[in-house]
Amino acid sequence: MYNPKDIINVIAGNVRKTKNPFGIPKFMCNRWWKESDVPSSGEALLFTGLMYQFVPYIEKSTAYLQRFEDTSLAGFVRYAGYMPSYLSGIGLSLMTSGQEKKKFNDILNNIAKILSASKVDFYYKPNLDDYSGILLYDLGDQEGFEKHAMFVAEKLKNAGIKKLITVDPHTTYAMKVLYPKYTGISFEVKTYFELVSLNSKNGHRKVTLHDPCFYGRYLELSDVPEKLLSGMGIECMPVRNSGQFTRCCGGPAESISPKLSSEVAGRRLEELNATGDPLIAMCPICLANLIKEGAEVEDLSTLLVRYI
Repeated sequence: MYNPKDIINVIAGNVRKTKNPFGIPKFMCNRWWKESDVPSSGEALLFTGLMYQFVPYIEKSTAYLQRFEDTSLAGFVRYAGYMPSYLSGIGLSLMTSGQEKKKFNDILNNIAKILSASKVDFYYKPNLDDYSGILLYDLGDQEGFEKHAMFVAEKLKNAGIKKLITVDPHTTYAMKVLYPKYTGISFEVKTYFELVSLNSKNGHRKVTLHDPCFYGRYLELSDVPEKLLSGMGIECMPVRNSGQFTRCCGGPAESISPKLSSEVAGRRLEELNATGDPLIAMCPICLANLIKEGAEVEDLSTLLVRYI
């Protein structure tokens, strides 16, 4: 296991200097919308929080952390904070597979297509879409989180934003629960699947839905995608430890201990595989972590877009 303080200092330093935990310039990591006909004006702002965009970089970084965990070189991670953030971020971006970037960009494009097919009045402005800072909160850097959250919240407020459509549980929890508490600025926050209305009845299949911790335990939204899929003829098979009692995928621990993260993911995957039906995730971190453990799993949006 790495020294948590070393990891927190590196991540917090990057967020402070570049507004994201990897130091990657936003124009390099947020490019999905360039291949989409997503509207530029509407009632609610599609706010990705850059989480799906970050996953390929998370996986590349974790691969290096895993290689050196519990070795004599583990202590050198603290010196990463002395490198210029943008320089290391650009390097990480160049080393990350274009195929992996495209895979997660495609998920965001699918979500935009689903919202359009559901007649949702939404729009997207890349300059207003920022990282929420949730990892700082998760790792215990409350002061750093509050400063970053205030920057993002005031930026949205000054742009006249009142309604947000989120796409992942981490950003949803941050914007819906944490931002009002720590910044005093509130928005009307809905996940994209709360707004989806697809009339297809051609599902006729069974799937295994993994409930992310934030959706299941804290936001109590697990029943929403289940009802949505049920209405499309897709049955969600019961899973041991789901809803408010769901089990973690292990992803939140991977920056501190890839080994521990893998152990947690393995236990969760055993529960999910017990149904014998295809696995569906609703979170970019869960999706990536389960794939890393060898799971055949796809994102909820990938399933939904087939029935437009």
